[in-house]
Amino acid sequence: MSVTEAYAARVREGALTPDPVQESLLPELDRIAEGLARQPPAKRSLFRRSAPEPVRGLYLWGGVGRGKSMLMDLLYAEVSVPKERRHFHAFMQWVHAEMNKARARGVDDAIRPVAEDLAGRVRFLAFDEMQITDITDAMLVGRLFERLFEAGVTVVTTSNRPPDDLYKDGLNRAIFLPFIEMLKDRLEVVHFADGADHRQGRLAGRVRYFTPVDAEARAGMNAVWAELGGAEAAPEVLRVHGRAVEIPAFVSGAARASFYDLCGRPLGPADYLALAEAARVLLLDEIPQLSSDNFNQAKRFVTLVDALYEGKVALFASAAAEPESLYVEGEGSFEFARTASRLREMASDGWGRPALDGEAGAEDAKGGR
Repeated sequence: MSVTEAYAARVREGALTPDPVQESLLPELDRIAEGLARQPPAKRSLFRRSAPEPVRGLYLWGGVGRGKSMLMDLLYAEVSVPKERRHFHAFMQWVHAEMNKARARGVDDAIRPVAEDLAGRVRFLAFDEMQITDITDAMLVGRLFERLFEAGVTVVTTSNRPPDDLYKDGLNRAIFLPFIEMLKDRLEVVHFADGADHRQGRLAGRVRYFTPVDAEARAGMNAVWAELGGAEAAPEVLRVHGRAVEIPAFVSGAARASFYDLCGRPLGPADYLALAEAARVLLLDEIPQLSSDNFNQAKRFVTLVDALYEGKVALFASAAAEPESLYVEGEGSFEFARTASRLREMASDGWGRPALDGEAGAEDAKGGR
């Protein structure tokens, strides 16, 4: 079955609503599937003098909620060659783990065996949400992808930004620019034009700020998480300046963590900015009453809210008190007024990135919004 036929079947079943922009991309996906089906089988040896020319891949970028991942999944299902599909953050986590194993064996150039192993196993790689936030990753991906392309591997990836904006304003970005040129040379870059957001309405009418923290609040947060696919969530590791920052639960751009997961540990602005870059939605559980007794945690919370606000991350939270009553005494309580104002704004109807605009109208909940 072609990708176009698979898409049409899902429309007939009622699983998809026809979308002209999505439909315009189907021939490109069919090209890749048909090209892979015709490609000669890969030879077993990684040291052959020549490799099959890879089918030109695809870099599909555009706003959230447009169906990029869904289309990539349709393509992935129709491809029968050896293949893997990874969320890009999880993929880089795997790369670092494999490099550590190689170093433990005494290998000096640890990226080489990782690249060779992957190139020897797959002919099609699908990545969801490509983004680079860490200089270590920026230095690795060029060599890794170069080996994959040399071995005839076809790559398809989605992203929320064009190739030229990857690792934007990153440290020593000049070392990353050749990788951007490689992507544009090896992949067809397609902008997923703006249109209907197919997630709008999923969280319509949901309360965003639950107070106090009790059984009702927990049930409300769990209901939101279920709507976002929380049953499929797994821990996610973000790499920030060479460090690993673990997010307890992550699924399809939505993250969930407790206040202590994010503010009880010595995290800083770079960590919160990486989270705001990776997540479109954050569920933050059990924000406590803040005071001079937990001053350091309160400072981190202020920094976290600033990062989420600037990144337009949709925040769902359960808290011990209303935003204006969370931090009422002690050093920093006066400055907290701005944070309270931002929390109140973030709980309002229509706040957030385009994927959630108009999605989660805040309602009064036990005196909270």
